[in-house]
Amino acid sequence: MGKFIMGVIVGILIFFLFVYFGGSRTLKKVGVGLIDTGKRMEVMEDMIKKKKGDVEKDVEKDVKKRVFKEDKDATKRMEAPR
Repeated sequence: MGKFIMGVIVGILIFFLFVYFGGSRTLKKVGVGLIDTGKRMEVMEDMIKKKKGDVEKDVEKDVKKRVFKEDKDATKRMEAPR
């Protein structure tokens, strides 16, 4: 119980020190920084989605080619006289 009360007191002390030493200015700077970071992350997310789509298409084409080739090979083996 004593540790809990001590934690609450330290938390309140930190909060008041934050407000006293210009918390609003710091909060504004952090907010602007987060907005810029968010914009950069959106751009990176769009690039990743585009690359993912391209890779999926390439993999799908490759899989189709391999399956078709395996089907041809299997058909040739079945038709070939023994």
